[in-house]
Amino acid sequence: MASRGMPLDTAAIFSTVMEGILYGFSVLMFMGTMWALTRKRRMKEINRTNTAVAFMLLILSTAHMIVDIIRIEEGLVTYRDTFTGGPAAFFADVTQITFVVKNIIYTMQTMLGDGMVIYRCYIVWQSVWVIIVPSCLWLGITVCGICAVYSVSKATNEAGNIFAKATGQWITAFYAMTLASNLLASGFLAYRIWKMERNISAVRTSNNSMMPIVRVLADAAILYSVTLLSALLCFVEGNNGQYVVLDMIMPIISIAFYMVIIRMAMKTTSYSHISAAGMGSNETAREIPQQYHMKRMPVEVHISQITHQDETSKSTY
Repeated sequence: MASRGMPLDTAAIFSTVMEGILYGFSVLMFMGTMWALTRKRRMKEINRTNTAVAFMLLILSTAHMIVDIIRIEEGLVTYRDTFTGGPAAFFADVTQITFVVKNIIYTMQTMLGDGMVIYRCYIVWQSVWVIIVPSCLWLGITVCGICAVYSVSKATNEAGNIFAKATGQWITAFYAMTLASNLLASGFLAYRIWKMERNISAVRTSNNSMMPIVRVLADAAILYSVTLLSALLCFVEGNNGQYVVLDMIMPIISIAFYMVIIRMAMKTTSYSHISAAGMGSNETAREIPQQYHMKRMPVEVHISQITHQDETSKSTY
C-alpha cells in the first residue's frame, strides 16, 4: 500500500514538535501527581503502586522523546546528503534502529497504561470475571506489539513501507485491540463507580459526590480512545499522519493516567474501593449518616463501607 498525506520528513518534524508540547504538559502533570500522592502523608502512607507507575510513564515518555530528537538529527543533519533518497527515504526506512527502539518504547507504554486501567477495574469490581475480556485483549496487545516490532526490525524487501502486509497486519491488530481494551475497562470502571454513587446517594448527608470521578475517567478514556482511533484510521488508509498521531499518543497515555490521580486527590470523601481505583488502596472506610446512626438503622450499600470525613480529615487514594 502506497503512503499518502504529508511527506515523511515533514511528518517527522511536525510529530516531534507536537510530542514535545504534550510531553512538557505531561511533565507538569507528573509534578502535580507526585504532590497529590505525597501531600500530608507519611512515607508508609504513600501509594507505592501509583508512584512507581507514574515514574515509569515519565521515564518511557522521556526516552521516546529523546529517541525522536536523535532520529530527527540523524535524518535531517547526519545522513541528509548520504542516505539514498534523502530525508524522506530515511524516515520511511522502518529498519532504522531509532524507529525500532521508539516502537519498543511505545509498546511498553501502551502495555503499562492499559494494564493499569484493567487493574483499577479489578480493584473496584473485586471480580476476576469482569476483567477476563480486557485481560485477553491486553495479552493480544502484548503479542501483536512484540510481533510488530520483530517484523519491522526484520523487514527487507519492503523496509521503506510501514504499511506493507508483513508489518501492517500486526500494527492494525495492535491499534484495534488497544482501543477495545481501553473502552471496555474504562466503561466497566465508570459504570461501577456510577452504580455505587446511585446506591449511596439516598443515605449520604453531605454534598460530596463521586460523579466528578466518573467524568474524569470518561474524559481520560475519550482522550486516549479518540487518539487511538485517529491512528488506526490513518494507518488503515495508509496516511502518513499516523506517524504524527503515534508520537502524540506517548505523552497522552501519561496525561490520561495523571489526570485521574490528580482528580481523585482533590476529593475530600474517601470510598474504600473507589479510592483503590486510584491505585490499590485497601483501607476500609465507614460513613454512617448521623440520623441513621442514632436510629440504629442498618444501612447497606453495594460498596463495602463508606466513610464521611470532615474537611480536616485526610483522604486516602
